[in-house]
Amino acid sequence: MRKNSMLILFTTLLILGCKNETKEDVKPDVSAVFQSVLKNYYEEGLLLNPVQATMAGDNRFNDQFPNTLTDTYIDSLKNYYTKYKQEVAQFSDADLSETEQMSKAVLAWECDINTEYLSFNNNKFFPIDQMWSINLFFGQLASGQSAQPFKNIEDYNNWLKRTDGFVVWLSTAEERMKEGMAAGYVLPKSLIVKVIPQLEAMTNPDVEQHLFYAPIKNIPEDFSAEDKEALTKAYTAMISEKIIPTYQSLLDFMKTDYLEAGRLTSGIAETPNGKAYYEHQIKKYTTTDMSAEEIHELGLSEVARILSEMEKVKEQVGYKGEIKSFFDYVRNKKELMPFTDAQQIIDNFNAIHERMKPQLEKLFDKTPKTAFEVRQTEAFRENSASAEYNQGSLDGTRPGIFYTPIPDASKYNIYSDESLFLHEAIPGHHYQISLTQESKDLSDFRKVLWYSGYGEGWALYTESLGKELGLYTDPYQYFGMLGAEMHRAIRLVVDTGLHAKGWTREQAIQYSLDNEAESEEGIIAEIERYMANPGQALAYKIGQLKIRELRGKAEKELGEAFDIREFHNQVLETGCIPLSLLETKIDNWINTSKTVQ
Repeated sequence: MRKNSMLILFTTLLILGCKNETKEDVKPDVSAVFQSVLKNYYEEGLLLNPVQATMAGDNRFNDQFPNTLTDTYIDSLKNYYTKYKQEVAQFSDADLSETEQMSKAVLAWECDINTEYLSFNNNKFFPIDQMWSINLFFGQLASGQSAQPFKNIEDYNNWLKRTDGFVVWLSTAEERMKEGMAAGYVLPKSLIVKVIPQLEAMTNPDVEQHLFYAPIKNIPEDFSAEDKEALTKAYTAMISEKIIPTYQSLLDFMKTDYLEAGRLTSGIAETPNGKAYYEHQIKKYTTTDMSAEEIHELGLSEVARILSEMEKVKEQVGYKGEIKSFFDYVRNKKELMPFTDAQQIIDNFNAIHERMKPQLEKLFDKTPKTAFEVRQTEAFRENSASAEYNQGSLDGTRPGIFYTPIPDASKYNIYSDESLFLHEAIPGHHYQISLTQESKDLSDFRKVLWYSGYGEGWALYTESLGKELGLYTDPYQYFGMLGAEMHRAIRLVVDTGLHAKGWTREQAIQYSLDNEAESEEGIIAEIERYMANPGQALAYKIGQLKIRELRGKAEKELGEAFDIREFHNQVLETGCIPLSLLETKIDNWINTSKTVQ
């Protein structure tokens, strides 16, 4: 909000709230003005990112899909962040409440990190990859089983309009990738070959079997025959005349010219300005100022520590071989692969939830109202996907969903399922995200923020709560927790190895195989994930270690007065924030609690 806008708002507040006072006596309601800035930031953000509105359950913009790859759009984002960085800086902390001071600090950080991100070309020259790109998420929306609603005629027409925007985006992505090739920005070949079958799946000429036809298969029965016929024709035309040809063009390009130009190197440092970009990514995802070298050394230290704990489990189960052979033993142990169909795996996760329910109230006195479900990852992206959580809507009408990929149920190993459920579901992402969205104290913009250092750090921290929640009674499940923690520790080593130390994809794969019990197939997918999104994988362990550090500090300084439920409240009530701000908050809570004692 510019100065003249603020003056108008101040004047309005004076007229409405202070009619009986003289002009000289009036002091504007700074809090109200500040909240209006936050609201405007949020509302303008939805206009720039209407899909985020849909994810939040706000259906005002369900027909929109902006072309985020154009220079005009990128400039609008830069102007947006610059504008609100200036506006929020006009407020003095002395005039704001504690929550408002946090909102000011978070918004300033958000504007800074995004402005910095937009200074790099990576965001427009790498629009497509095998895991992170918008086309994969758009496929989830197209299935009719995600956030995009398909309940009435307007919903169905909204999707047709949104798809028009997406088709333009896809065409622009192809053009941007061609520009990127000329400028030295191109994906590694090993990632390109994983994208090709994903694109091929969208060129299936059998319209009625196409993913984008799914909403027609599930069309509500109360639609009139005329509406059903009209929508069927419209969706058939959309798929055959827009979706398939656009995907086919992109596919032809990627499996010929782009694949031929694909990099043989693995790290982002081998692209223009790659070293500076990786430094930015570290800051963006960990929300710290740690260097790649510091993180690499921390990773090596954590790997060594966790290996020693794994040795104890190996001895407990009576295995006599070396730890590396124990990894293979666990990977291939038939007793840990007891299922024959996907529903049995879904049922197993639900059973884990039931076992821990009696213990949850001992650690948490605030639980979300938003419903929760476990689902199998959709087939079109299952082979390249990791387990993940998709948040529910802000109003709680759409549940939070834990997706787990099950390409082959007979080969699904359950040894890490307890820790996986704690992380992706309860009390990990579902508690953290849902409680944030349900908060009555947080401004809307803070309810949709995501900082991986905090969010993924919290989820990994919750894996360590398993014994307190009545889990990990089976040594293999406890080993699964250690394996999951090892997996995140290894990330510190291999992500920095790939992007700062010149490691090859094969080196990173071998290091992982030598130090964890994940399958080779799973490890390859993970390494390629880090290649596609440098730095993201660092957030988990950095955040977990910080939260554990803060808990240990609170336990030590508060002694018998320490309440684990209140500690968890303190961490969760802020929503996602940079780790430095979380540390300041917990330090203040500790000092206040000591004063009260």
